[in-house]
Amino acid sequence: MQNIVVVGFHKALASAITGVADLLALAGVSWNRIQGEEPERLFNVRIASPDGEPIRCINGLMLGAHMSYDQITSADALIVPSIGGVFEEVLANAAPTLELLRRADRNGWVIAGNCTGNFLLAEAGILDGRSATTHWGFKEQFEQRYPKVDLKADQLITRDAHIYCAGGGLAWFDLGLHIIERTVGFEVAIQTAKAFVIDYRRDSQLTYSLMRLAKPHKDDLVKDVQAWLDEHYSETVTVEALADRFNVSKRTIIRRFNSALDMPPNTYVQSIRIEAAQKLLEETERTVDVVMNDVGYDDASSFRRLFRKKTGLTPTEYRRRFSRRF
Repeated sequence: MQNIVVVGFHKALASAITGVADLLALAGVSWNRIQGEEPERLFNVRIASPDGEPIRCINGLMLGAHMSYDQITSADALIVPSIGGVFEEVLANAAPTLELLRRADRNGWVIAGNCTGNFLLAEAGILDGRSATTHWGFKEQFEQRYPKVDLKADQLITRDAHIYCAGGGLAWFDLGLHIIERTVGFEVAIQTAKAFVIDYRRDSQLTYSLMRLAKPHKDDLVKDVQAWLDEHYSETVTVEALADRFNVSKRTIIRRFNSALDMPPNTYVQSIRIEAAQKLLEETERTVDVVMNDVGYDDASSFRRLFRKKTGLTPTEYRRRFSRRF
């Protein structure tokens, strides 16, 4: 039986603790019951807190602990749940958690961080020089605070040596399934996914992330161009034509866009077109080809390739997952 410890701390996301605990505790159990077979418990899951006392999660729920950090003498894996509170406040009071993570790293235990819980791993220094991910919405904050980490925020799961990271508040089930596959095999992992009716082997956060085109800036020229593009993105748009329309040089408009939005004008146009396509696929019954034309593309192959690059899904897959049911 695998011994798993979920690292509890105040202001954690409750579901990232209880959810992964349920998933692992019922691996080999739920599926077997469905199949009329004898349940076989495969994971012993315990919750630890700094002092062994209950923790207060961000939703106010009090969760009891089985043990204190000091009582953890060995573990097949530590799982660090999402931070639900203000990062700075949690990190400022996280000395016991950080020391536990450093000890686990020195001992080579598997360490698996979920979503914003990976800020704790980075704060402990155990992600320096390693690949990691976190919630897409906090990519910039993570990169600024931990420049030594090789952040891959588009990925849902990363693995570097014995350290796993998952991105997204509910990515604990992706993380849990990966741990199941790693420790007891693919067959049990897929059976557990089926029993819980959840997708397995999702590999990207792109589908769920925003284009982040509303990045605040103070460049009036770029604001004016953005406002015009909001109304005309489906038309044929070139950088040269934009420069002429706004009476600046091509070099100037590219430089100003890069400075204000971290992308050149042509990339911005592609992004707002794909964002518009996502909205149409979600909210209308128009065919993919009609949507393609509506947002300014006439080459189906190029459109599908770009859509997949931006979202991680084909247009058809995206509609199947996110469209309203008419």
